[in-house]
Amino acid sequence: MQVLNIHQRTFDMDPAVVGALLDTLASKDDRLWPGQAWPRMRLDRPLGEGAAGGHGPIRYMVEHYVPGRAIRFRFGGPPGFDGLHAFEILTGPQQAVILRHTLQMKARGWAMLSWPLVYRPLHDALLEDALATAQASLGLAPQLPAWSRWVRVLRWIASGGKAPAQAIPQRALPRATAPTLPHP
Repeated sequence: MQVLNIHQRTFDMDPAVVGALLDTLASKDDRLWPGQAWPRMRLDRPLGEGAAGGHGPIRYMVEHYVPGRAIRFRFGGPPGFDGLHAFEILTGPQQAVILRHTLQMKARGWAMLSWPLVYRPLHDALLEDALATAQASLGLAPQLPAWSRWVRVLRWIASGGKAPAQAIPQRALPRATAPTLPHP
């Protein structure tokens, strides 16, 4: 089964500012991944080609990385996920900047059932939360669609009843204007 899944947000900002979010993935200062409510993205080394890791049961390796522009990950698991997922910064009409996530794969074997029934609803919710996190990190009001009842049930089952609730990302002050606290 062929799968093409795209999530994106459009920003009226400098592409370098939006692109800088990509460079924080899997770091201690991750400003894109919604780690407050989802398994954190972890890599075995700093973000770069060849870094391997994943989030939850999803495994992948960084196949291509252009700082501030694009990251492409090749799936290593779960079984039956044959393809990739990627974040990229695109220029749209009238100089708009698009932050896009694309998942493209061929689902094989059990993945032909697990993708539509389990992974896709969770993936869609996670990606919408990631894009809302990006908006908040850029000082904008996040657009955060509510999780479906099915997503809440799946998260409850997977966590043994301990999954955190959907978190609304807090708007961040732009880095240049963030207040500093005096040292004691």
